[in-house]
Amino acid sequence: MSLSQRITSLESLSPERGRSPSSVHRHKLSFNPLPGTWEEPGQDGEGMGHQERNENAIGAFEVPKAKRILQVAIAVIYCLLAAGIVFGYAALKPVLIREGVYREYCTEEELEEGVRTCFDQEIRLNLMFTVAAVGTNVAALPIGMMLDNYGPRVCGLSGSIFLAIGAALFAFARDVPFDGFIPGYLFLALGGAFFLISSFQLSNTFPKHSGAILALLTGAFDSSSALFLVYRMLYQWSNETLHPKKFFLIYLTVPAFIFVAQLFVMPHQSYKTVGELVQQVEDADSIYDDQMDENTALLREERRQRRESVVSEITELLGTKPGSKQVKQEERKNKISGVWGALHSRTVVQQILSPWFILITLFTVIQMTRINFFVATIRPQYEYLLHSYDAAVRVNTFFDIALPLGGILSIPFIGLILDNTSTLFVLSLLVTIATSIGILGMLPYTWAAYANISLFVLYRPFYYTAVSDYSAKVFGFRTFGTVYGLIICLAGLFNFSQSGLDALLHKVFDGNPVPVNGMLMGAALVVGVSLCTFVGWKAYVYRRRGLEFEAEHASEQIMPGAQSPERL
Repeated sequence: MSLSQRITSLESLSPERGRSPSSVHRHKLSFNPLPGTWEEPGQDGEGMGHQERNENAIGAFEVPKAKRILQVAIAVIYCLLAAGIVFGYAALKPVLIREGVYREYCTEEELEEGVRTCFDQEIRLNLMFTVAAVGTNVAALPIGMMLDNYGPRVCGLSGSIFLAIGAALFAFARDVPFDGFIPGYLFLALGGAFFLISSFQLSNTFPKHSGAILALLTGAFDSSSALFLVYRMLYQWSNETLHPKKFFLIYLTVPAFIFVAQLFVMPHQSYKTVGELVQQVEDADSIYDDQMDENTALLREERRQRRESVVSEITELLGTKPGSKQVKQEERKNKISGVWGALHSRTVVQQILSPWFILITLFTVIQMTRINFFVATIRPQYEYLLHSYDAAVRVNTFFDIALPLGGILSIPFIGLILDNTSTLFVLSLLVTIATSIGILGMLPYTWAAYANISLFVLYRPFYYTAVSDYSAKVFGFRTFGTVYGLIICLAGLFNFSQSGLDALLHKVFDGNPVPVNGMLMGAALVVGVSLCTFVGWKAYVYRRRGLEFEAEHASEQIMPGAQSPERL
């Protein structure tokens, strides 16, 4: 997840490293992963390109409050019903197995033995989830570009179409002349990605409560994985008569609802950030003042009243907290980080070729692979470790319930940790928890299984948010879309290695998850320790430089009663 838990109004109020404090200005966090032209403050044409790109954006005060509340409520509802449903795969998989999906790929020998799932069936079922997970990550790049260039309505309509295609393919997967399950699940994932990414801008409907809005959207995304848990329960209660075809035909009402909501309720363009609104007023004033003559003098008072009205409405949206106080709070957080601004002044290529990028990308690749591998294979793993199918089912059910709850419960704690601790501490905590999960995942005890899952469901959202936080602090917002998008994209592509891990688990190690989990844990530990060592060393270097700079520029203090050298 994401940056959504870390950016409260999708803009930064702090100056970047290497710039004068007087040049404090706001940077809008663009969803476009491709960097545009960057001009320093004070240059000719400042803000013109940005203004052109956002000329159709709307200010929150231009939309009735009731409609904005309705828009946020609808976004929360469709994020809950569609944004992250594919991550509830662990709950859906048993239903697909009971329905005999991919059972035709089992050998005669396996069918005679009466195995619950055969090797080829397991591989294809897990490939369905792998493709969806990869598609979700890779799609963030083009979806971000679409949002920046065409607005949230186009994204929402596109998402509803993708979701409808996915549901239809899944419903008629056995009636089409090709495998409809894998592309169907992929389209469900892509539709969810459209909804989540295009909903973030709604935090600007009420800037004063942007954090709460983003928390609602993030919580809805995390909770959406429970949809397939609800379906599995209904499937069992109906004596297995609520087949996937019937369920997904009913589910088609969700994309239909979203499509109608996008046309008649949701905004066609993104809401302006506060920084854009203020800049718009200031630019209009300066242009108007330059054109003042006898023909425009009579309109000066009207213009002043309009500006005061806009400023008043913006102030009402923001609340009473002074901007300078916000800047000081951001500066405090940046100082605590220890590495904030490390590469803000570098080009994208320089950032990508740096150890900062290489190490965090390697760590993300390994951790994302571990996370998705565990989600896809939790039941066979614990069936082997606990030597009981029934015990594995109970563990799987606990996981299905804990996964969405963990995402919701972790939201407030994630913010506290990231805002009040250094980046080195955060990374060290990630490595420590990841290692603990790896150890617990290899112990053949029931208590270890439940402890592992409890830690995992809290770690997963913390990990994704920490990576976005690291990217924002180290690389900066100017190149955030490119750098962070590339990290997630590469990690997603490497998730195709999960098929190889499945083969190792079932063919080489006869279902024993300990060797595979041990290899993944060892790789994560080596890369994680290397990352922490590098970041710790850089933080020490920056701290020393800061102390030396302060010492060189410190003014001479004369003790009371003492004489200055000039008077001696």
